[in-house]
Amino acid sequence: MSEEMNEFESLLKAEEEAQQKIEEDDIVKATVVSVDNSTASVNIPGLKADIPIEKKELGVAEQDNVKDVFQVGDEIEVCVVKLGGEHGAVVSKVKADRRAAWKDFEGIVEREEIVPATVKQVVKGGIVAEVRGARAFIPASQVECHFVKDLSVYVGQTLDTLPLECDIKKQRLVLSRRKILEREQKEKQEALFGTLETGQTLHGTVKRLVDYGAFIDIGGVDGLAHISDLSWTRVKHPSDVLEVGQELDVYIKNFDPEKKRISLSIKETMPNPWDEKIENYHEGEIIRGRIIKLMEFGAFMEIEPGFDGLIPMGELSNTNIAKADEVVHVGDEVTVKILHIDKSRRRISLSLKRVKKDAEPVAASDDAAGTAEETGNE
Repeated sequence: MSEEMNEFESLLKAEEEAQQKIEEDDIVKATVVSVDNSTASVNIPGLKADIPIEKKELGVAEQDNVKDVFQVGDEIEVCVVKLGGEHGAVVSKVKADRRAAWKDFEGIVEREEIVPATVKQVVKGGIVAEVRGARAFIPASQVECHFVKDLSVYVGQTLDTLPLECDIKKQRLVLSRRKILEREQKEKQEALFGTLETGQTLHGTVKRLVDYGAFIDIGGVDGLAHISDLSWTRVKHPSDVLEVGQELDVYIKNFDPEKKRISLSIKETMPNPWDEKIENYHEGEIIRGRIIKLMEFGAFMEIEPGFDGLIPMGELSNTNIAKADEVVHVGDEVTVKILHIDKSRRRISLSLKRVKKDAEPVAASDDAAGTAEETGNE
């Protein structure tokens, strides 16, 4: 046998041995030999034919062109999904990247490594994200520090997260964004609480509206403005006077460094309409208004919108009564006398019975005059 034949047989044997070494699920190196908009063909040593890889298995976004991501001559790692078929094998770069990512995840929980996760879809109980080609899960309770009603707003976003659980064999990765937010919030809280003072006025941004008030960011930390502190007038719902993202000044009512709670007021940063309106009224004056609320100790009367006065129980009637509704009802229009104005406490005391009492002598005088006139005529 000639030397040429021996060399040829050696090459064939080497190629066969190389081909035999490649098995399904192996990660192998491949060279890109051709590229178009939707596929890239690769050559794998040991396999005779070039193997096309579709866009999806290359990890290229649907709206992008493969040409913009890969070039002829690029060396990539692929996973052998299946041997045989028209091209000798079916391969995937996405699966190879995913396998490589899982190797990198070893000890990731212990290291508390921050990992960027791209949100792909919303599922029951949370959202599915992608980390270095691997699938990860973020529970709904771990997305924000508060409840999020619509998780779809995060789809397409890349979020910094901390690993909660990582099982490489099961390829299970559970992440938390909340832990990072809580850590950042704690640092900001410690810095902010060191400078807070009751009575301070700070600039803030409305972050969230709830039925009972508004959460307002005052420098990386949220404080709560109760619905009663949003305006000097009655507010049915915070959305009637505020909107998310709105910037405004807030007044620090009080705060608790241990519980990390801050109570805010918006109305305290604005003039109280009461101070201006009270200048139009005086003690002893007779006015009309509408009953708006009944209490055990009396009835509140609206003098004008946002401006109320109290008719104490003892000033509702000349006779003893057990409940205010024995004399008045919500919605009644009544005439009252202003008994006392307390500007320091912003309170007005009114009387219903004294209007009636003051009218009695007038009525008696009229009757007496009429009787005298009749007697004279006789």
